[in-house]
Amino acid sequence: MIEGQDLPGRTFGPYADVHVALQVRSDPAGPVPGDAASAHWETEVRVVDGDFRGPAVHGRRGERFLYLTWGSPAGDDWGRFRRAKLMLDPAYADASVLVGTLALTDEKGGPRCARVVPPAIAWSAS
Repeated sequence: MIEGQDLPGRTFGPYADVHVALQVRSDPAGPVPGDAASAHWETEVRVVDGDFRGPAVHGRRGERFLYLTWGSPAGDDWGRFRRAKLMLDPAYADASVLVGTLALTDEKGGPRCARVVPPAIAWSAS
């Protein structure tokens, strides 16, 4: 489960109608407007032989992550302009429910992007 707080707003540079979504395979899932009070996504993540797997899990073994994708949708086009890699922490491979909590606005006031590791994301088991 991903819990996003502190969203950056509906506009960013040349982009209007900014949304953020969990990327499942190559598609945005559960888009949330950039000016929402918070964002929440749930996805299935399995652990097989100590390795994270699932439709929203990306990356090579030992370097698995979830993507949050930022877009400015128009019709059928997501209009992706940025992504954040939420690095999965192998210390939580035995958790039945893993929760990642993060601010979706970066230090410069824009949509959080690039590789996201603690302390920018807090992982917990529940």
